Amino acid sequence: MAKSTTKMLEYENQMFLDLFHEDGLIITARGLGIERILLNFLKLYCDPANLVLVLNVSSQEEEYLVEQLEQTGVTPLPKVITNEYSTNERHSIYMQGGVLFVTSRILVVDMLTERLPIDLVTGILVYKAHKIVESCQEAFIMRLYRQKNKTGFVKAFSDSPQSFTVGFCHVERVMKNLFVRKLYLWPRFHASVVSFLDTHKPDVVELHLQLTPSMVACQTALLDLINACVKELKRCNPGLDTDEITVENAIGKSFEQIIRLQLDPVWHQLGAKTRQLVADLKTLRLILQHLTQYDCVSFYNIVNSIRTSERTFGQNSGWLFLDSADSLFAHARERVYGSSQKAKKVKTDKTKSSAENQEPILEECPKWKALGEVLKEIEEENQNADPSIGPGRVLIAADDDRTCNQIKEYLCDGGHSLLMRLFIKAQAVKAAGQTKPDAAPAESYKGKAKGKGKSVKSAGKAETKGSSSEVTLTQMLDEHKDDMPQQDQAKDSSEPIAASSSDGYFGVLKSPVTILHPLHGCSDVHGLTRTLNDVKPQFVVLYDADMVFVRQLEVYKASHPGVPLRVYFLMYTGSVEEQKYLTTLRKEKEAFEMLIREKATMVIPEERDGKMVDDPYLSRDTTAANATVNTRKGGIQKETDVQHKIIVDMREFRSELPSLIHRRGIDIEPVTIDVGDYILTPDICVERKSVSDLIGSLNSGRLYNQCVSMSRYYKRPVLLIEFDPSKPFALQFNKYISSEISIQDVTSRLALLTLHFQKLRILWCPSPYATAELFEELKVGRSQPDAAAAMAITAESQVGQDSEKYSHASKDLLLKMPGINSKNYYRIMNKVENLAELLTLSEDKIGEILGSETNAKSLWDFLHSEHKRTESAVSGGSKASTSKGWKGYKRKR
Repeated sequence: MAKSTTKMLEYENQMFLDLFHEDGLIITARGLGIERILLNFLKLYCDPANLVLVLNVSSQEEEYLVEQLEQTGVTPLPKVITNEYSTNERHSIYMQGGVLFVTSRILVVDMLTERLPIDLVTGILVYKAHKIVESCQEAFIMRLYRQKNKTGFVKAFSDSPQSFTVGFCHVERVMKNLFVRKLYLWPRFHASVVSFLDTHKPDVVELHLQLTPSMVACQTALLDLINACVKELKRCNPGLDTDEITVENAIGKSFEQIIRLQLDPVWHQLGAKTRQLVADLKTLRLILQHLTQYDCVSFYNIVNSIRTSERTFGQNSGWLFLDSADSLFAHARERVYGSSQKAKKVKTDKTKSSAENQEPILEECPKWKALGEVLKEIEEENQNADPSIGPGRVLIAADDDRTCNQIKEYLCDGGHSLLMRLFIKAQAVKAAGQTKPDAAPAESYKGKAKGKGKSVKSAGKAETKGSSSEVTLTQMLDEHKDDMPQQDQAKDSSEPIAASSSDGYFGVLKSPVTILHPLHGCSDVHGLTRTLNDVKPQFVVLYDADMVFVRQLEVYKASHPGVPLRVYFLMYTGSVEEQKYLTTLRKEKEAFEMLIREKATMVIPEERDGKMVDDPYLSRDTTAANATVNTRKGGIQKETDVQHKIIVDMREFRSELPSLIHRRGIDIEPVTIDVGDYILTPDICVERKSVSDLIGSLNSGRLYNQCVSMSRYYKRPVLLIEFDPSKPFALQFNKYISSEISIQDVTSRLALLTLHFQKLRILWCPSPYATAELFEELKVGRSQPDAAAAMAITAESQVGQDSEKYSHASKDLLLKMPGINSKNYYRIMNKVENLAELLTLSEDKIGEILGSETNAKSLWDFLHSEHKRTESAVSGGSKASTSKGWKGYKRKR
């Protein structure tokens, strides 16, 4: 494997020095190599004399960073701390120093239990800083860190400027959570970046391709349909932000997030038409992607499947009946069968069947022909290449794995052969009676297995072993290898290229040596970077435009000034593909311009870095600023307030609630407990459920067992149902709540739960913030819980003065009788042998045992009164079972 260079570029040196000299948040444009800056900081602090923590890094990114440091000979390498290490082992690793990758949940627990010496931490590096919000675990870690360490550094990294444009003063709030005062902005149009990259430009060849007339007609029809759906969506929902819901945004990948962001909080209140419009927009966007991304057969299959599906036809919001829809279906068929069968109205089944039984025309994608010409040009240039450099390798970057599969088959078999095979397969599936021969690529091509990084042939074997039920295009290629010409088989058997990326297709062609790699949907987020460093291509073909990869190529060329690089840029002129690329560039530029304006007007207090002793942001006092103060205290000394404490189960640190509880000035003690999630007092135990978890627990019966355990061991068991403010929710979507009890109904199950567990209290909280405030109010005037006692209680343990002597079933039966309550049932169980003896006691004797004549009378009347049968009991039940009553039951026993 080739050695990866860690030599920084000129503008990267400036980034590094700015952040090294003064803590802050650095935001770069996507693709400029933010991971290279982080890598050099890791290299700087990889020393046992330091103790540096790295937050918010995924396992794949950890593996990549450690691998890069290992290749440059850095020792000691960073360590990754997971739950596989015991508490003593983690403490030992902390004391050894160096750079540590730690998951947020483990780090929070170790900080609270003081296994990590916070005062000895040299600093913290925070990756993907745009995700740091006030209630997240990383913000909790930063508060704990700054409370006990005033000298360590904090350096944060982000390459997502658009994430900071959501909400009010988002970047300022992130900086507040990170305890940094400086903001460093590095857009692509930064003067230092522009001047340096302009001196190391790769040779760019732009190929502007024209869509075929049928493709233009399909694109126009689809845009008209999307525009109609967007207008109808705005008409049905006047409260939507009309600036965001546009056709231009609808063709982008983030449109679904824009829609969900506005509709999720009220999703359960929306009508069926609005929901169907959202689903139809998703369908139309998928069809639009198929138009420029895949072949004509796949495009026709998905369009035809929507029209022939009764479910889709009946549920659509009306776009299927527009003239643009007829135009779309006609031109999609024209790409497969030719213009002779063009029709604007729906044909009869007989005419359609006769049309589709003729010889297909099969229109090839314009990009296929352009790609073949580019590779031919490269092959001719390699024949006259400089012997000292040798023939150049070719890297083809396409949007996703399915596109790479089709390009590979086109290069091996040719366009007509590929289209005919897909057409025959579609006809065979249709003849078998399946109405959806070619579903969405995300569903039909899930069977892509890892391990195809060595060669095309090994890819097919790996995928065949990985999935037997789903067929990919790679497996289809292997099935038809016997029909391939001999020269293509010779190409396929080319010598494999050593590479570490598992997503690339290597050895596709022998001359020139060609590698295919998807831009999105990779199993390795750094797969393209690995491929560039391993293969070192002299020619790169951008089959699909991608802003991030274009910048990665610029950085790669600047890092390898002696290596020639030519980039072929394939783009459909006047297409949604071109508009999508330009929109991405414009949105990032607007995001940086907004951040530049916000930085110019930002007011940052001196104590923002958290290094002052009396930093108000680190204060955990939740007293309101307008709270009334009693001025008539005289010389009375103020009573010292008791420090509140809550025992929290270890598993709860995946949620936001522990962080918010600590923020309100309540100490939290993380332990592993079997009964409950939060122990507020020795008597109050809380089981927290999100809405989805509540429904799942009710269905599985797990909630019943949890309520049994809490009711047995705590006097005040509490079920906390916590909502997510950003998600929709309704226990019942109907306008009214049914009066009938149904075991399938969530509200009915909750009602039965409260009837069965009379001590159980249910709390409904709109958000974790409200939950933390409620916990604080519940603890006022109550004693603090004991962690040892909470840990001693398990689902199988027996606690209490009666647990070892009497069964819980007997106690539950007694508590259901009139006159018996939680205060006097012990007396009955201690003084009376069994139920038969209780029936023989007089009312005075029962009153003497219970200590209350009223309770004794209620119990005696219940045991000895004649209970009359109701009409329904007489008519519905058997005579044998209804005639015995209580006394008959007693005689049977």
